[in-house]
Amino acid sequence: MANHAHSSSAPLWQPSRDRIAASQMTALMRRLERDHGVTLEDYAALHAFSVDHLETFWSELWGDFNLIAPEVPDKTLSFPDGQAGRMEHATWFEGARLNYAANCLWRRDDAPALICRDERGRRESISYYALYDEVAKLVCALEEAGVAAGDRVAGIVPNSKHAVIGLLASASLGAIWSSCSPDFGEAGILDRFSQIEPKVLIACDGYSWGGKAIDIRERLGKVSAQLESVVTTVIFGFLEDEPDLEAIEKSVRWETFLENDAYEIDFRAQAFDHPLYILYSSGTTGVPKCIVHGAGGSLLQHLKEHRLHVDLDSDDVLLFYTTCSWMMWNWLVSGLATGSTLVLYDGMPLHPSKDALWRIIEEDQVSVFGTSARYIATCEKEGLKPGREFELSALRAILSTGSALSHESFDYVYADIKSDLMLGSISGGTDIVSCFALSCPIKPVYRGELQCLGLGMDVAVFDDTGESVVGEKGELVCRQPFPCMPVKFWNDPEGTRFHGAYFDEFDNIWAHGDFAELTPNGGVIIHGRSDALLKPGGVRIGTAEIYRQVEKVEAVKEALCIGQQWDGDMRLVLFVTLKEGHDLDEALAQSIRTTVRENATPRHVPAIIIEAPELPRTRSGKLVELAVTDVVHGRPVKNKEALANPDALAFFDSLEALSN
Repeated sequence: MANHAHSSSAPLWQPSRDRIAASQMTALMRRLERDHGVTLEDYAALHAFSVDHLETFWSELWGDFNLIAPEVPDKTLSFPDGQAGRMEHATWFEGARLNYAANCLWRRDDAPALICRDERGRRESISYYALYDEVAKLVCALEEAGVAAGDRVAGIVPNSKHAVIGLLASASLGAIWSSCSPDFGEAGILDRFSQIEPKVLIACDGYSWGGKAIDIRERLGKVSAQLESVVTTVIFGFLEDEPDLEAIEKSVRWETFLENDAYEIDFRAQAFDHPLYILYSSGTTGVPKCIVHGAGGSLLQHLKEHRLHVDLDSDDVLLFYTTCSWMMWNWLVSGLATGSTLVLYDGMPLHPSKDALWRIIEEDQVSVFGTSARYIATCEKEGLKPGREFELSALRAILSTGSALSHESFDYVYADIKSDLMLGSISGGTDIVSCFALSCPIKPVYRGELQCLGLGMDVAVFDDTGESVVGEKGELVCRQPFPCMPVKFWNDPEGTRFHGAYFDEFDNIWAHGDFAELTPNGGVIIHGRSDALLKPGGVRIGTAEIYRQVEKVEAVKEALCIGQQWDGDMRLVLFVTLKEGHDLDEALAQSIRTTVRENATPRHVPAIIIEAPELPRTRSGKLVELAVTDVVHGRPVKNKEALANPDALAFFDSLEALSN
């Protein structure tokens, strides 16, 4: 089944004929053939149909997924007068009314909806029946607190049942949910929530990380006091069973707040593009942008990705390692709409043991495991061999995102985790709360490649002249509207910031900010973010290409590369963190340069290599090349609160090695 060839010409994995035949994607192809008189022989033909017949495709999905909607759409895609065909003004499914939460809570039985786990070893299973009941009680309580459609409910929450219940209860009322994880500092929380003025705040008393208990009640007291819009702060004990809430004004215990007799939910149907949640750009270039996503677009897009691209069904168990600050959490919650079981994990993925997540995957019979590319690389560096140490018979897919998954990580998954599974390196972002490039259960997996472009997403790669190219690197774009485009940015009435973020670069074409390449296999390679693009001597280089080579060097734990302006050009500066017992001497520096030169090109070779104590990253684990670039060039870093470890930046200030 699995062929471990080390070239992209031979696939690492091929789905079996039975698996292809039984997939939901194949079922969709057969239905489209029957109803539209077309022949769809493979995924490429299906994708072409989905973008050539955009409205037909999305309206077919509406029916296919049996969306619960009291009012169905009058038309699939429309534009305001004078804006015909202008992507940013597109309106989907006008006339339709639905409720996101109703579509996540259709299943009312004893099957587990949520399995809540954490690094402290706690485990709680909550049935679909019990989840509905808890949501009903919170809906009632929020309504009594004065929350109505369009109001904001904000969460400072771990990845726990409370976060899911908070989102679903808010959505039931047509209120707008917004969350950040409890490791955010006071300024980081206020940068986000002060912009959106929530009416109710839901928060934990604290969390644990790497075995350390972190109490956040003092911080909550300060945040709550500064958010004048908040009428009630609802606190649940995540560290302690009954935390003292004296330091927090307007506070009430979760259990007390939910003391009511509600047992049925009156799901308020809203327009298709009624706001569901507000997410935030990573904020490394100023105060974070508040990105508003619509209920219908998020639901339809997530169902497409879950059902078709992951083949998720009601007998699946989905674990995605994420915090409530990352869009993958929102994506994970929509898994309830397929009737599957979600495993929520809060805490450090390598605690209490390095194989903590693999133990849970075995115990809870996880069938789809999602994580970051960094976690997979860490497992390999730590020498973990989960396939040997755990019984992973239920596991049929691994999804990886957050950054580019290296070719070597592909090899590692198939050699040391499981040879027969779909390895889906997926890529999208907060801006679309979903993906442009995805996994595909009916296609082979090639080393280093994301399997396919998402259905209904007219994605291309443009070169510098705006021409579409295959097999060359360029800017990832989308040429036609799609339902999960943001509804708007908060506090952007004219839409100028929204336009500037996506439509400034190419007329009427969404520029996503990824430096990418389409492959002859119909797959995608992501070479890094466009804004972190390096251009020594005018040649465009993606940072992912450099990291892939540097991290092959045994002594290197991790690397971050920037371009420093020097002598009218740019020189590459590489920062590395090293494994214990290693120092950056001339021999190691030479080994790094040789590895890069031999496996990439001489232009990829860093001019200077410096050992750093730690590398700064965002809270979702992404390295922040831009922040380091700013520090090195003496520019202010606009929003350090977006970083998980802002103190790490101090090292890069006024480095002597970079002054000559």
